[in-house]
Amino acid sequence: MRARRLIVRGVVATVALLAEMLAPPPASAQESSSPAASLGHEPYPGDSPNAGASTHFRRGVQLYGEADYAGALVEFKRAYSIAPTSATLYNVGEAQYQLQDYAGALKTFQRFLAEFGATDSHRAEVERSVEVLRTRVGRVSVTTLPVGADITVDDRFVGKTPLNEPVLVSVGHRKLAASMNGRPPVVSYVDVAAEDDIPVKLELPPAPGLVPAVATPASAAASDMPRTPAAAPSGGSALRIVGFVFAGALAAGAGTFGILAIGEEGALKNARNAFPAVPATVTHDANLITIFSVLADSMAAGAIVVGGVTLISTLSSTNTDGAKTLGASTTRVAVGPASARLEVTF
Repeated sequence: MRARRLIVRGVVATVALLAEMLAPPPASAQESSSPAASLGHEPYPGDSPNAGASTHFRRGVQLYGEADYAGALVEFKRAYSIAPTSATLYNVGEAQYQLQDYAGALKTFQRFLAEFGATDSHRAEVERSVEVLRTRVGRVSVTTLPVGADITVDDRFVGKTPLNEPVLVSVGHRKLAASMNGRPPVVSYVDVAAEDDIPVKLELPPAPGLVPAVATPASAAASDMPRTPAAAPSGGSALRIVGFVFAGALAAGAGTFGILAIGEEGALKNARNAFPAVPATVTHDANLITIFSVLADSMAAGAIVVGGVTLISTLSSTNTDGAKTLGASTTRVAVGPASARLEVTF
């Protein structure tokens, strides 16, 4: 009896094995046989006039299959720019998804649903992906002072302030930068969680060497007082006031750039501690620290020189015969693109 049971079990096992071998493989196994199996099929016929689009599309599929998603994204975008199709746009979103560019993938898939999703076979899959991606993005509301600055997120241009709406970004550690012609750029880092809406204000410092015009209340009050020819202010006295104002502006600029340099040191430390470290970010932050430090030191030295010479001129004038000495002393200021010179004659 035992031998008979073993024979029966052997026959059953043999039949089951043959059935499994003759049956077609399951759909999941067919789809997972290649990394690029889930991509859209080539939408360009062999005799299509869009030969260039077809070439880029095939290259994108090949790179995607090799897990080179960045290269595949470039090829799919190039194919779409030549001949827009639903399959190509779908593949753009898939490549962005693999690169963990969740914000980019979400915008691409939403565009897919709006333009092609009504009858496309990938509609249900894209709708599921959109629901997942909405839990992997946040928003950043960026403002600048002054307005008109170019804004980048992770070194990608997103617009010029004032922005019409918050910027959609992927969750994680994001780099925000503002730049404007004639002003040093400003960089800030924020950690964005899902569904965040974070306000960020970036203030761009004035251009190096720019001295704003200053109106002093004392001058306005003096213009309303009765004066005699002997008491009229001399050119030397007015220029000494300008000297003190210029020294103060240089000192303020030195303090501003010193604070910026200290802030960039923290950003550089974070960039170096990040894993994996981005060489371009580390180099950029290190260059900013050098620029801000040089500007702070130069302006501080200029403030000391200008303030000291102006103070000596003022003290020397008060030790002489009053108005006569004030009228006899002269002060000349020469300002160049990268230098400042003050000449005083007693």
